[in-house]
Amino acid sequence: MLVVELAVVFGLIVLNGFLAMSELALVSAKRPLLEQMAREGSRGAGVALELTREPGRFLSAVQIGITLVGIIAGAFSGATIAERGDAWLESQGMPTRFAEPVAFAVVIVTITYLSVVLGELVPKQIGLRNAERAAVLVARPMQLLAMAASPVVSLLDVSARLGLRLLGQSRTQDTGVTDKEIMTMIDEAERTGLVEPEERSMISRVMRLGDRSVRAIMTPRPDIEWIDLRDSDDEIRDAIRGARHGRMLVADGDIDGIIGAIPVRAALVALMDDGVSAMWVLVEKVPAVSDRLGAIDVVEQLRQSPLNLVLVVDEHGSVEGIVTEGDILKTIVADIEEDEGPRITQRDDGSLLIDGSFPIDELAERLGVPLPPNQAYHTVAGFALARMRRLPKVGESFHYGQWRFEVVDVDGQRIDKVLVTPQPALHRSVGRGAPTTAARRT
Repeated sequence: MLVVELAVVFGLIVLNGFLAMSELALVSAKRPLLEQMAREGSRGAGVALELTREPGRFLSAVQIGITLVGIIAGAFSGATIAERGDAWLESQGMPTRFAEPVAFAVVIVTITYLSVVLGELVPKQIGLRNAERAAVLVARPMQLLAMAASPVVSLLDVSARLGLRLLGQSRTQDTGVTDKEIMTMIDEAERTGLVEPEERSMISRVMRLGDRSVRAIMTPRPDIEWIDLRDSDDEIRDAIRGARHGRMLVADGDIDGIIGAIPVRAALVALMDDGVSAMWVLVEKVPAVSDRLGAIDVVEQLRQSPLNLVLVVDEHGSVEGIVTEGDILKTIVADIEEDEGPRITQRDDGSLLIDGSFPIDELAERLGVPLPPNQAYHTVAGFALARMRRLPKVGESFHYGQWRFEVVDVDGQRIDKVLVTPQPALHRSVGRGAPTTAARRT
């Protein structure tokens, strides 16, 4: 009967759609979400994870199924439905030499249209929009299909790996999510309004924290507040009363002779009640970390420190700086600044007035210029010193990319402020970041 034949063809198209949806769902499903679903007790998620660990096998099984369904659907429709259409057209008076090709063409076009729409496009859209849920639903049937066609699947999998090897491709690829992919998803979430710009900025800074060294986030040596045991009582009192932070280092002789740290509030109480001598019982030892340590590794050290403070020392034992929970917080939340004002200021002419201690990786991202590989500096001041190879004077400048960097303030041996001005006309001459003749003249 024609109804049965049409039902068979429609069923084959639906089966093709199921296989197409299964392929796209298993490929698109995010592994962390599947792992979470598996931990919550979903057996289908566990099977889906097993399939995604060996994508070659389930892709081979899907391809076998799709190929067989296509062959059967084409042969069945051509042998049955096309013949019935041919006979019907002849009964309507159409010559045989025309009826047969017309019936065959109409059947092929109709079956192809339905196969593309119902057997490919719609199922793939479903698999793409609901990847994890669809993957859980199709995982078990796909596993059974792979097991049933195991010999052929193994042959195709080995053949595919051989082809990849001949093309210079590795057997397996890391399917983990990269930082760039995460940021791309966050950018898209920001564009659609799911994530606020401030949230996007904080997430970006948290991720960047893992790529920085402790030197990039520490309070440098010149900015450390400390008191010397050898100072007079009056000098110690003045230092404690003028402290701008909640903790101060205590040294014996010089800053490289740190013996611990003291909480300023408790020190003030002791100072008012019993004098300077009563403060020294409040001194607590602080851990020291290498200046080559990663910034993210310092967080654990801070947890173990009684005063949430660690020293940063170099290989010679000299103090390079300190790290507190405030330094970590300022790295993540850029708007938390100290009394001296913002570290980067946008001016009306498009230029940027930047504090020398501003992180160079954040500035490079904002300016859209790549940094030289393996750089040893972490701040704008360090970048300027590396480019000019000496301590510049006020007014000296250099070019990098399409930007002009001018030193506008030097405090002692430190570059305090840098003015960055866009220079589009310099794109060709300094596109690779080489200093220009203007920089050498200055």
